[in-house]
Amino acid sequence: MKQIIITSTIISFLLTTACSSSKNSSSLNNMVARMEVKEPIPGVCDNSNVIAILPFPGNRQVKAKAPLTDEQLTIQLNEKVDFLKDNTNYTDKGMVNLIVNCKGEMVQCEIDNKTKSPELDKQIVAVFSQMKSWKAGTINGKSVDTSVLYSFEIEDGVISL
Repeated sequence: MKQIIITSTIISFLLTTACSSSKNSSSLNNMVARMEVKEPIPGVCDNSNVIAILPFPGNRQVKAKAPLTDEQLTIQLNEKVDFLKDNTNYTDKGMVNLIVNCKGEMVQCEIDNKTKSPELDKQIVAVFSQMKSWKAGTINGKSVDTSVLYSFEIEDGVISL
């Protein structure tokens, strides 16, 4: 059962509404996208305040910072996901959803948009799950629980973020 419901449609709606608003840009500075948490997430500081950071200039929202760069993570994925070594012509795409708490600890990692292979999903989650220590996301300088999404594509057995 999914513990968290977040979709690109909701975020797109929020962004469209904010960007088409006739108000000044300060409305963007005050916009916060909270995730709907249906069941408590162990390790989260405040289950009612898990944030999907909106990176608008000047809104003082800072995404959680991973211990690896996207380039380093891509290398790790391509080295450690054995499924792709055995399926060199495989093409697919997906999304991983991570929850990083206000202390900078990754407390949840799951596939949000699954690939065609449950085994591949399992191996991708295993690589992401190794990134335990993060720099927490912030709003107005205060650490908050955040959702971090990684979209990936696989072309001819090679993963790219």
